[in-house]
Amino acid sequence: MSSQQVSVHQEHTSTVSVKSKAILFIIGIIFIAANLRAPLTSVGPLVAPIRDSLGISNTLAGTLTTVPLLAFALLSPFAPKLSRKFGMETVLFTSLILIAVGITLRTLQSVWTLFGGTVLLGLGIAFGNVLLPSIIKQRFPKKIGLMTGVYAVAMNLCAAIASGLSVPVSSKIGWHGALGYWGFIAFIAILFWIPQIRTHKIKAETKTNQQSSVNLWKSGLAWQITLFMGLQSLIFYTIVAWLPEILKEQGVSSNSAGWMLSLMQFAIIPFTFIVPIIAGRMKNQLALVVLTALFFIVGMFGVLYGSVALIPLWIIIIGIAGGAAFSLAMMFFSLRTRSTHEAAELSGMAQSFGYLLAAIGPTLFGILHDLTHSWTLPLWMLIIASFLILISGMSAGKDQFIKVKHDS
Repeated sequence: MSSQQVSVHQEHTSTVSVKSKAILFIIGIIFIAANLRAPLTSVGPLVAPIRDSLGISNTLAGTLTTVPLLAFALLSPFAPKLSRKFGMETVLFTSLILIAVGITLRTLQSVWTLFGGTVLLGLGIAFGNVLLPSIIKQRFPKKIGLMTGVYAVAMNLCAAIASGLSVPVSSKIGWHGALGYWGFIAFIAILFWIPQIRTHKIKAETKTNQQSSVNLWKSGLAWQITLFMGLQSLIFYTIVAWLPEILKEQGVSSNSAGWMLSLMQFAIIPFTFIVPIIAGRMKNQLALVVLTALFFIVGMFGVLYGSVALIPLWIIIIGIAGGAAFSLAMMFFSLRTRSTHEAAELSGMAQSFGYLLAAIGPTLFGILHDLTHSWTLPLWMLIIASFLILISGMSAGKDQFIKVKHDS
């Protein structure tokens, strides 16, 4: 074999190796994303049997969905700092271990293991939430929109499936089994992520940024993106918590009200794939921001004042807005930062504040209903939040980068 042939062969082998590693990385990302919502959405339909089996109060049972959101809020800022010290791949691997252990603990049918496992899940998912947008920016800087769409679809699709399968699976193997069977997804993700720990070398850019921490708290643009992230989280989790009750008071049957919630979640999925791709190809995202806010407002007005016969339409419109808003928030972390480290810091800041709002939203919504004995004022709260999404999004959607201060 001539030297030219050897060179061609080596080049071909190298290309194949790079493609194989990229495919392995993408599969790993998909399985990580699949773990970021399903262990949480599988709980809601099982709150009653969990409460009855363990003899706990409604209030304590309700905190099963609040605890992870509070964990996201409190722990998200630490993810960028840990990734600087240990590397994003290692922290993501650790998050998968925490998720797997948390799922396992929740199957042991005691109050302590149930809540202990839920705390570990919150910790693991918080790190995954923050670092996925950053590692995508690092590995696929020219395909951020496509890869964001891929992981968002995996996350939301598995969330919808988990919500739908919880009760049927529980009827066969009990609530603990229904919470535990998602563990196999976590173990598969661990297996696919091991090569990332073994083979990846941190790029020079990341090493440079590791020398100093980034202070975003004085950046106006960072706060606009944070507000955008927080408001869309507040709307989503409030709707998830209260939509069936709202619809039942409008004369919709319990069964149909539950299906409307599923319809909204499935309406979200295609737009979590389409919107990031479109956003990544646009010079700015102002048009997408306006459309997103408009869809939220129209959907809320429809639920509040529209015909009951058109409720599926209003729910689909809200789902489209929710999918677009979440995708834009994830894209802003990458599009408005110059480095993967800045993206991780912005993601940590925005998600910390965002999930704090998400935890407050459903409670405040319920308080307003109790005070007024009507859904009008609570739904107006969400309409106002939609207008604030428009205002914050007009800054977040401009073609600009955040100005950061590096602390030595």
